[in-house]
Amino acid sequence: MRDELSDIFGTFMPEPSHEDPVRRAQIQMKRPLPKKFYKDVTVEAEKEGFGIKLDGRAVKTPAKNTLVLATSALAELVAAEWRAQAEVIDPATMPVTRLANTAIDSVAGQIDAVADEILRFAGTDMLFYRADTPHELGERQNVAWNPVLDWAVNELGARFILAVGVMHQEQPKAALDAFEQALEKYREPFVLSALHVMTTLTGSALIGLALVEGRLTLDEAWRLAHLDEDWTEEHWGVDAEAAHRRAKRFEEMSAAHAVFISLKGAN
Repeated sequence: MRDELSDIFGTFMPEPSHEDPVRRAQIQMKRPLPKKFYKDVTVEAEKEGFGIKLDGRAVKTPAKNTLVLATSALAELVAAEWRAQAEVIDPATMPVTRLANTAIDSVAGQIDAVADEILRFAGTDMLFYRADTPHELGERQNVAWNPVLDWAVNELGARFILAVGVMHQEQPKAALDAFEQALEKYREPFVLSALHVMTTLTGSALIGLALVEGRLTLDEAWRLAHLDEDWTEEHWGVDAEAAHRRAKRFEEMSAAHAVFISLKGAN
């Protein structure tokens, strides 16, 4: 008999799936969703952490690793997603479980590669590039983004160079080295997975790091990441499809942030 507890995400939502949550949902809609086959969801202490049991059977990842979480808080986040399923199991509504699967099956075996990708974001960070026109947008960017750059200088020792327009600006090696050093304490599969999600969703490694460092709240980080988009909406109106995509991305962002919070103090 098929092992439902690992194949649900492997068959119906391959990992890694499409980075755009809206596109991922569209892909998911084309696949038949498995019927819910369990009643009880429990969190149980394991030798290396906390496992999720569905009617007493351990949940597994797509690679058939047992899904074991480092803290009871994180395990409860995952368990809540399984409890929230109704008649069918929809992985598209389970961002914390997907992130946990990715951390165990993928990130754990390539910590250096994932950290390097975040560092590459830092080399071309959105916050470094300011609009030349209109002048008012550039001023708004300065007011909103400069405090994060000041924090990077004062707390990380990373002084980056700003540019006007979209032409690539090479960043000082000393600044990137300082940023890389700040990443060192996050080189754990679940934490790094959460930080990577937050970085890619905001388009800014600095915003992601400032969020996990406590310099920004979740709402502040999201607002800074969408400053240009908000400007456009103020002057040209709201695009319904774009607003929907943004809302779905925020669900992913919130889940990644919740994972990070649930792990604070665990390492």
